[in-house]
Amino acid sequence: MSTAAAPLSDHRPSVLPVLAVIAGIATFSAMDAAIKGASIAIGVFTALLLRNLFGTILTLPLWLVAGRPVPSRTVLKVHALRAAITSAMAALFFYGLVRIPMAEGIAISFVSPIIALYFAAILLGETIRRRAIVASLLGILGVLVIGAGRFGAGSYSNEAIEGTTAILLSAVFYAINLVLQRKQALLAGPVEIAQFQNLLVTLIFLAFSPWFAVVPDGQSLVLILAGAALATSALLFLSWGYARAETQVLLPIEYTGFFWAALLGWLMFGERLDVSTVAGTILIMIGCWTGARNAKVES
Repeated sequence: MSTAAAPLSDHRPSVLPVLAVIAGIATFSAMDAAIKGASIAIGVFTALLLRNLFGTILTLPLWLVAGRPVPSRTVLKVHALRAAITSAMAALFFYGLVRIPMAEGIAISFVSPIIALYFAAILLGETIRRRAIVASLLGILGVLVIGAGRFGAGSYSNEAIEGTTAILLSAVFYAINLVLQRKQALLAGPVEIAQFQNLLVTLIFLAFSPWFAVVPDGQSLVLILAGAALATSALLFLSWGYARAETQVLLPIEYTGFFWAALLGWLMFGERLDVSTVAGTILIMIGCWTGARNAKVES
């Protein structure tokens, strides 16, 4: 009796991976809010430099416990390439996020999975299907709706236009990052990836620090340290969740980031949510779902 019942319990769906991913998205959104606050005070460059430095320090014990995995030269090149892309992506994203509301910035960044379909075709030789083109058009329409709401209200300053453009460019880098993430995950474990990602991004920012870094105040340091801790926690939550449930089950949870961004933007920065942002986000989400239906889920 007991041996027959065991397999059934093994295949019961668990809510824990879903809760873990929800927690991961929430903590990543909290990290965005913390780094936005620090970036407003001391600039994007210094905030990101210190966040990655603190992240390197926080992941060091995990790396030591994991046996101090060191990448080969080939794998290190992949780490370095993704670190360079991540550096550009993060700098552009937070440059934009300090200029427009958090919910709006997160909504625009949702076009990344659609863009990733094209990079997968270029870099991995995948076929671009009709649905990918439809997904792209819906994503573009969603961004235009969000922008039209601002222009129609006459509230789109030059700074806001720069912010939107920066986040769109960041979405392009993030799309490349999504493609490279798959390759990197096949070559290294999550602890090695986290440790060398933080370390290499820190080194990249350090190279430019003589020109852009400033001395942070105490409050900004607290925000940055909190952001680093939140980012590390989010990576652990997401890694645990995605290792225990199918991507197609967890993918919709990514869009809860819009809720957390709207909530934290309102609580921390007094940002208001408008109808055009919600409508545009829905169009982008539909586009992402349309494109995702092309994907083949691997066992």
